[in-house]
Amino acid sequence: MSPEPVLDFPLSHRGDVLPEECARLRDKQPVARVRTLTGDRAWLVSSHALARQVLEDERFSLKDTAGPGVPRQYALTIPPEVVNNMGNINSAGLRDAVMKSLSPRTEGLAGRMRARADSLADALLAEGPPADLRAGFADPFSAALHCDVVGVPFSDWRRLMSGLDVAFMTSAHTFEGAGLNWYKDLGYMVERLNAPDVPPESLLGRLGALREDRESAHLTDEMLATVAVSLFGAGAVSTSSFLVLAVLALLQHPELTGYLREHPERMDRAVEELLRWNLSIGDGLPRLALADVHLGDVLVRKGELVLVLVEGANFDPEVFTDPGRLDLDRAHNPHLSFGAGRHFCPATGLGRLHARTALAALVERLPGLRLAVPAEQLVWRTGFIKRLPERLPVLW
Repeated sequence: MSPEPVLDFPLSHRGDVLPEECARLRDKQPVARVRTLTGDRAWLVSSHALARQVLEDERFSLKDTAGPGVPRQYALTIPPEVVNNMGNINSAGLRDAVMKSLSPRTEGLAGRMRARADSLADALLAEGPPADLRAGFADPFSAALHCDVVGVPFSDWRRLMSGLDVAFMTSAHTFEGAGLNWYKDLGYMVERLNAPDVPPESLLGRLGALREDRESAHLTDEMLATVAVSLFGAGAVSTSSFLVLAVLALLQHPELTGYLREHPERMDRAVEELLRWNLSIGDGLPRLALADVHLGDVLVRKGELVLVLVEGANFDPEVFTDPGRLDLDRAHNPHLSFGAGRHFCPATGLGRLHARTALAALVERLPGLRLAVPAEQLVWRTGFIKRLPERLPVLW
C-alpha cells in the first residue's frame, strides 16, 4: 500500500466552510503528516482526545517552537522570546498584575463595553446600509476592549490595529517590515507606560507600579511594554476574528438571530457554541516534542513539530452530538477554542464578555441584520494567522 500523500497546511483560508479534509483525517489519520508554509514537516492532530493530550502534556512545548533550527509553521514575525508570552509573564512575577487586568469583573468594564457597542451601532444606523460590519463594528469594538484593559487611548485604535495586520502575517520567510512593526508598537507602549494619564487599574498602570517594588528592579520598561504589546495584539486580533465569524455564522442561520433576541438568557450557551463552531484559528496550535511521545498509533519523535487542528477537535462526533449542527442551546460543550493545559488562554472571561456584549447589541439594535452580498463573494485574507474576510458587508 502506498503511503498517504503529505498534505499542505493550512488546509483552507475560508472561515465559513469546514475544510473537507477534517472528517477524513480525524477518522483515518488523526495524526497525519503535513507540510507547512516553510516546507517543514509536522504532525497534524485532528481528534479531540489526541488534541487535548498534546495541549495538556508538558512534553509538548510552545516556547521551544521559536528555538533555532526547529521545524516551523511559518517564519517568526515577532522576537522568539515573545512566543512564550505567558511563560515569560509567570517567570518575571507579573502574573498577578496581568490576571487582575484581564478580569471581566473590573469595575465598570461591562457597562463601558455596552456603551461602546451601542455607540458603534448608532454610527452604523446613521450611515445606513450597506455597511462593513468588520470595519464599522468588530474591529473598533475589539480594539476598544483592549485599549481599556491595557490603558491606552481609544483614539489610537486604528494605528494599533493596523500594526496587527503585519504582526500576524504568516510567511515562509522573514521580511523587513515585521521587525520594524514590532519595535514601532513596542516604542508606543513604552511611551504609554510612562504617560501621566495611564489609568492605575489598567495593565500598563499595574505594570508601571511594579517598578516601585525593589523585587521588580530587574524589570525594564521594554520588558513591561512587551507584555502590553503581546496581550493587546493577541487579544484584539482573536476577539475581532471570532466576532466577525460568529456574526457570519448567525447570518447564515437567520432563524438563530431571532432565537437569541427572544431568549437573551441563553446567550452564555450561544457564545460557547459559536466558539466551538468558529473556524478563525486557521493555522493550528503549535507544539514541539521535547521527548519521544506516542500519540495514538504514531510515535512522535523528540524535536518534531505537532499542530493541533482545533476545528478537527471541535467537530469530533466522539465528543459532540451532531457536531455539524449549530446548536445555540448545546449543553455539553468541551470545545478547545481557548486551548487547554498550561497555555489555556488567560483571557477567557474577557473574551466571553466581549462576545456576549457585542452579540447582544447587534441582535437588539439591528434585528434585520443580513448579508449584503452572496457568501461566496466574500474575500478571505491569505497569509494570516486567522481566517478572516477582508470585509463583511451587511444590510438591516
